[in-house]
Amino acid sequence: MTKKLMILLAMLACMSASAQVKFGAKVGLDLTNFWGKETGHQLVLNYQAGLLMEYKFHPHFGVSPEVVFAAQGGQEKADDGSEMGGFIRSDKHYHTNYINVPLMLKYYPTQDFSIDFGPQVGFNVYSKYTKGKHEAMEYKDMTKAVDFGLGLGCTYDLDKNVFMQVRYTLGLTKVFDDSGGCVIIPNYRKNANIQLAFGYRF
Repeated sequence: MTKKLMILLAMLACMSASAQVKFGAKVGLDLTNFWGKETGHQLVLNYQAGLLMEYKFHPHFGVSPEVVFAAQGGQEKADDGSEMGGFIRSDKHYHTNYINVPLMLKYYPTQDFSIDFGPQVGFNVYSKYTKGKHEAMEYKDMTKAVDFGLGLGCTYDLDKNVFMQVRYTLGLTKVFDDSGGCVIIPNYRKNANIQLAFGYRF
């Protein structure tokens, strides 16, 4: 019994010694839009900023939880009536900002490169609709408070502390509430984000 306990303690000590825990921060640019039934949104340039932790429990495997503020949403052009025999085109913008918490599982084929995949939960903090230069309305009450998605991407270490990330996150839940009853905000749209970020590990 004592021998087995000693072996177990030795294994735990080796695992603790080989594990690497690092903290960091990142900022980046996002191309965001919506996807879903009859969605014709254009990509919108947005931004993100947040904190992360990396726990490498094996030379080839690790996990990285993050807390990120992300400006999201989309835009579209829509016919808005007619004038002098032609259609008026208006830019419609949908701004949906979130505190996102992804939990990325990391596979390291090499020491400086990882393939990242995992779930994400987002908490809506701001929602606004604008059309043209004059019409605007907040619609946080018509936006679902929680958003779920899946992320797939990669991380490349530029040096010991600086890294670059590329990621695509696909939303799995509808952004807008079915009970909103607002025709300008269809309720079948889901988030989609292309992310390019740079970060620094402390």
